[in-house]
Amino acid sequence: MAIILITGGARSGKSTRAEARARSFAGQPVYVATAEALDGEMQERIARHRARRGADWIEREVPLDLVPALLSTEGGGARLVDCLTLWLSNLMHTARDWEREVRELADTLPRLNSPVVLVTNEVGLGIVPDNALARSFRDAAGIMNQIIAGVADEVEFVVAGLPLKLK
Repeated sequence: MAIILITGGARSGKSTRAEARARSFAGQPVYVATAEALDGEMQERIARHRARRGADWIEREVPLDLVPALLSTEGGGARLVDCLTLWLSNLMHTARDWEREVRELADTLPRLNSPVVLVTNEVGLGIVPDNALARSFRDAAGIMNQIIAGVADEVEFVVAGLPLKLK
């Protein structure tokens, strides 16, 4: 089983890279989407992602309960989780214990049999945000990324569509 974490900035090409990695495994891939179409712009983004992927994916919309979704899709093709950053935002927005849920994910991933490719944003390379909420999110994302990278078999950083192998 493989755990692959792919990170990078906005529009870096990380989702396209993650899709290719997930397709490289045997079986029908499962797309685990954490985004919610709460406005027209997000609906368009989701539609573009779906069109790019094509119809050969099984799709699960999972804004919060990521570990149960991974457990329920065991035994088939690779699962692509896109993305952990939105999942974290959803957890924080609903006042769930994000640290506990991230640790539960980190504990679960190595016990899975089917490959998992996870996409996350690197949000810590810019300036320090000017408000407490944004700083809290940036810090939580950094902690989450470190925890998941710690259990991942491979970690890639994508810049301008080019992957850089970190682990």
